[in-house]
Amino acid sequence: MTDWNQKIIDEFRDNGGSVATMGFGRGLVLLRHRGARTGTVRVSPVVAIRETDDAWLVAASAAGSDKNPDWYHNLLAHPDVAIETPDDGEVEVRAQDLPRPERDAAWERFKAMSDGFAGYERKTSRVIPVVRLTRR
Repeated sequence: MTDWNQKIIDEFRDNGGSVATMGFGRGLVLLRHRGARTGTVRVSPVVAIRETDDAWLVAASAAGSDKNPDWYHNLLAHPDVAIETPDDGEVEVRAQDLPRPERDAAWERFKAMSDGFAGYERKTSRVIPVVRLTRR
């Protein structure tokens, strides 16, 4: 885990889910996932859109990198994970990689939320996946 990620995780936990760094506010969840190859449990801070009381959307943008983030591959291998949310605490969820056109509609929500996501899209030739995390 990078020092930057650990700083965000610490700030999230120290402030009840609020993260002032980079203006994240209460827009993050902490995704606890298991490594696809290693089985090692990891925590990744990710921007989330609350879709319903029981579902969140997360985008595997990797800041516009040409490859998907490791956590995305981990979710495909081990879809039963947990998240820490600002409002619900820890929630057990199941990850579902959204098929198109459902992914496309969800991705538009991320771009409407922040111009940063549109910038990530311009930086890469890959289609950025969107994952739904549904309460188990």
